[in-house]
Amino acid sequence: MGKFYFDEFQDQVDEVLIRHRSILDILTKIQESSGRVNRAVAKSVTDCGCIQVNSQKQSIPKDISYSELKEHMSDHVDGYLCGVCKEKIEEEICASIFYITGLCNSFNLNLDDMLEKHASKIDMLGKYGLL
Repeated sequence: MGKFYFDEFQDQVDEVLIRHRSILDILTKIQESSGRVNRAVAKSVTDCGCIQVNSQKQSIPKDISYSELKEHMSDHVDGYLCGVCKEKIEEEICASIFYITGLCNSFNLNLDDMLEKHASKIDMLGKYGLL
């Protein structure tokens, strides 16, 4: 498995995250940015209308194996993000990743190593490891 791009990004975050470097600032910024992701998705539905959320109970056949389950699960999203909504949601997700990376820096955790370790775990356990 190749290296992720996150090493460079993590160094970059370490250089520029100055004002909100306190662990308390970082934790509250993660929460705030998560709320902004939620808001951007909601506005894509309610303001723009480029997507619709049609949620209902998942319809799962009784005699189905776990490996077939994905075929019967819905993400409840109809439509596609328009360019404006896609850009806004990407921006907000990137802000969340930025502060999560800042949290990693606070604890001397290497994001690249963590993702590689987690990817290996997923690769080894497959979909059954996420039960």
